[in-house]
Amino acid sequence: MTINASGWRPELGSSKTDGPATFTGNRGLMLEEALIFEIGDSETTGVDIADMAPATSRLGGLARERTIGLPGLSEPETVRHYTRLSRQNYGIDLGFFPLGSCTMKHNPRLNEKMARLPGFADIHPLQPVDTVQGALGVINELAVWLIKLTGMHGVAMSPKAGAHGELCGILCIKAALEARGEGHRNVILVPESAHGTNPATAAFAGYSVEDIPATPEGRVDTAALKARLGPDVAGVMITNPNTCGLFERDLKEISDAVHAVGGYVYCDGANFNAIVGRVRPGDLGVDAMHINLHKTFSTPHGGGGPGSGPVVLSEALSPFGPLPFTARYADGHIALIEEETAGDDHPHTFGRMVAFHGQMGMFTRALSYIMSHGADGLRQVAEDAVLNANYVLRSLEDVLDAPFAHSGPCMHEALFSDNGMAEGFTTLDIAKGLIDEGFHPMTVYFPLVVHGAMLVEPTETESKAAMDQFIGALRHVAGRAKAGDPALKSAPHFAPRARLDETLAARKPVLVWKDAPLAEAAE
Repeated sequence: MTINASGWRPELGSSKTDGPATFTGNRGLMLEEALIFEIGDSETTGVDIADMAPATSRLGGLARERTIGLPGLSEPETVRHYTRLSRQNYGIDLGFFPLGSCTMKHNPRLNEKMARLPGFADIHPLQPVDTVQGALGVINELAVWLIKLTGMHGVAMSPKAGAHGELCGILCIKAALEARGEGHRNVILVPESAHGTNPATAAFAGYSVEDIPATPEGRVDTAALKARLGPDVAGVMITNPNTCGLFERDLKEISDAVHAVGGYVYCDGANFNAIVGRVRPGDLGVDAMHINLHKTFSTPHGGGGPGSGPVVLSEALSPFGPLPFTARYADGHIALIEEETAGDDHPHTFGRMVAFHGQMGMFTRALSYIMSHGADGLRQVAEDAVLNANYVLRSLEDVLDAPFAHSGPCMHEALFSDNGMAEGFTTLDIAKGLIDEGFHPMTVYFPLVVHGAMLVEPTETESKAAMDQFIGALRHVAGRAKAGDPALKSAPHFAPRARLDETLAARKPVLVWKDAPLAEAAE
């Protein structure tokens, strides 16, 4: 029996409607797991607690008037519930994650071990600086590496995610313009091939956003960008490599043009995994770029965090970077420069991004990753990621439409469209079919410049054998879509849940559990 990369055996499963009904609702190991509120009774608890002695309440009018309503479970019930749920999840430890623009790759366990060392994991942000010299040393050393790898002048370590880093960079640009009396510049140019967070960040910072079209080969229309430059333009936000999986080879020309009219260049560094050790953004005229440590440099990714998005800055923007930052002195002592100690050395900072200093666990993992790879290893990371993506692209371009295959080699991700499918079949059908094959689907319907987009990023950590299995599965599903296989329209069949109404789920999500009496009363 063939087993795919995730270890899932589709042949052994059965759909929720096939086969005899079972009393439990389960289908073998496809468990019908109830909500934790339905398992536990709010009137009971798994622990016996003695009655409390009478005491005078100090809460005044803030005392709770009714029970919290949390479910009471015993330890076995709790452990089994979450273990059963975990078996319904797909994770990087199960198989290949082809999500494009996400860099979902294997994270070495050595780096996890380093992050759990007591000297890093157990410290408190309010400890005296002299008691956390090791932790500050990690932050400072990582900062040095990030500056070297990007060819930039400075770095803000505190932003906690990619979009947070974008905001940091834009605020630096805003502060620099205001310092030279050009706060009237109110337009940020954003190419169509940029990440979706870029225009959102610019708008959040108070700028008007204008799109720059892409060329037929999927890169920024440099002529259109130059034609729009003027005294009202604060800068451009460009993603490189872009969301079409292509390197913006005109970036230096673009940077020179933007600088010539007094603007700044922000580069979205979410795809840095494709060029780390190969290209220094600073050499291309970039003024600010965030780096997703949780993509490029080995930290847990997904589930809403944790993340980390340091921002490297050019010499022009470094004076405006946020507090705090570390400073190493000649005697080896490391200080944390904050509002009280910035003084005349950092008078132009735009302020503070976070309450404390950043994500210590992420810093430790990232530095461990960098030191274990070394400069040559980081270069190989990029080379292998690009090689793998081109292998996927060329292995599938005969069965899936690849709109930019003619644009030369792709970078870290391969982009396909739903062009050529049988009538009525869409990208969503292919994605759901992949679930039956035991794979997490690729990124779908993004970037928006491609109809029915399918974006695949294999990263450098997948073997040829793993990619061959994924390629084989995708070829098979694409063949079914081209042939008009009606069973594909109802996929997935071998999953804990059948296909959902995703439009209804997005527009009318049910995010809070209510028991029946409360729900009826509310209605």
